[in-house]
Amino acid sequence: MIEHHLSVKRTARYYTIGALTDRTKNVWFCLHGFGQLAQYFGRKFTGLPDDQTFIIVPEGLSRLYLDNDYQRIGASWLTREDRECEISDFLAYLNSLYDLILDGHSDDDLHVTLLGFSQGAATACRWLNDGHIQANRLILWAGYFPNGLRELIDPAKLANVDAHYVYGRQDQYIAQLDNVDQYLYQLQIDAPGLKITPFNGGHQVNPDVLTELVTAS
Repeated sequence: MIEHHLSVKRTARYYTIGALTDRTKNVWFCLHGFGQLAQYFGRKFTGLPDDQTFIIVPEGLSRLYLDNDYQRIGASWLTREDRECEISDFLAYLNSLYDLILDGHSDDDLHVTLLGFSQGAATACRWLNDGHIQANRLILWAGYFPNGLRELIDPAKLANVDAHYVYGRQDQYIAQLDNVDQYLYQLQIDAPGLKITPFNGGHQVNPDVLTELVTAS
């Protein structure tokens, strides 16, 4: 049996909060985690925008049922199956979205934040490494990188980026590691200048920490 691949046109879904106007100074691209839908993930950011902030929440191209009753539906950026093609597909999608959103606007005049939660954190790294999006700040929230960040992004890509790693002290995926301190240390070795922000909580976007990051933009 011979494996083949065929490129096809896809319809992607994304949500926006606020509007991109001449007054806009801050643009956020927020990437959800595995099994989440952009519609619900985006609600975590609805209270943040003012008339100078515009938020875009893309949704992964693949969807799946999350329960045996086929009621709960989530989206995914990729799985380990045919992953290189999935990576290529979501990079093409995100690059097209970036161009569509900023059409007629110079990213030199905007402060662009790229936030990735959980699986979206690895997606954010791959997207920034691709070189198309010009981000001023990268927020990796509750992402797990078993082989470090260098597998996903060239450290040189972060030289002029304000990079953050945010995690909950009770996050079940981080807390189960044999040596959390060593894991965090390796992240900072891979990405010099990476700011580590822990908070009391689990695998979630903490609204108080999010507000602090918004205020600092």
